[in-house]
Amino acid sequence: MDLEEKIDLILRPPTEEIITMEELRELLQTNEHPVAYDGFEPSGLAHLGSGLLRAIKLNDMLKAGCKFKLLIADWFAWINNKMNGDLEKIQQVGKYLIEVWKACGIDTNKIDIVWTSNIIDNKEYWRKVIEVAKLTTINRMLRCCTIMGREEKELLYIAQLFYPAMQAADPFELGIDICQLGMDQRHATILSREVAEKIGYKKPVCVHHHLLIGLLESKRMGSDQAGLQSIKMSKSKPDTAIFIHDSPEEIKRKITNAFCPQKIIENNPIIDICKHIIFREVEIFKIERPSKFGGNMEFHNFEELEKTYKEGKLHP
Repeated sequence: MDLEEKIDLILRPPTEEIITMEELRELLQTNEHPVAYDGFEPSGLAHLGSGLLRAIKLNDMLKAGCKFKLLIADWFAWINNKMNGDLEKIQQVGKYLIEVWKACGIDTNKIDIVWTSNIIDNKEYWRKVIEVAKLTTINRMLRCCTIMGREEKELLYIAQLFYPAMQAADPFELGIDICQLGMDQRHATILSREVAEKIGYKKPVCVHHHLLIGLLESKRMGSDQAGLQSIKMSKSKPDTAIFIHDSPEEIKRKITNAFCPQKIIENNPIIDICKHIIFREVEIFKIERPSKFGGNMEFHNFEELEKTYKEGKLHP
């Protein structure tokens, strides 16, 4: 596989942002098998975003020749008081997520699964965390805490301020070349890049992926990370998400009730799923309609669907 083919794979949806393209190209030119990673808080049932979307992008990275580390961030979930702060339950959810990713198409024999609980006994890890913290102001750390899915005003405990420094140190501890995380984790990956060379590490390339939009109508509250949190598919708001355990009847109910404005593509959750899930999994997307509504339609790529929908030739 040549360089351009590798870049095309990494750029495929759901990738939304590369920081930077020049650095990614240089990395792939000089390292045949760069190491990428993503991290997850084990915190509940998996939906399309945390399950299937994760598998789609991870497999792109593997096909591009990357080695991949999947970090089960159990201590992060503990700090974030997930599962009521019960670390044992959090770790049970972590094991469940591994099975989810297998079911969604990830060959776990081809990746390295790492638990935060297995690296916290390493004093050098904590040295890296402190080095990051010493280079980060309190105000900056507070802004970074949106990576936890919380607003600054929700922060109650000092432990929560450790979270961004720990996450920013993860790439250095794990030997990472590419941070392949969601757009909502951007504050942490940018922090890693800003401090990397100051503490003796190479800046990781960032490959941020799209977050699926929640099914219900919502207004984005700002353009920053908090804004992303306000519109994304969320397990804490069950009707915004399609869970991998949902029955066909439940999925149909959620799709039927979903926000899908006519002729509008932007922030349309149904169109979003088509782009980032359906057209990544099928070559032809067939929509069945009664003949009185124009009959069946077939689309061979997302651009065809987008054009047809914008023109009003396909109604919600």
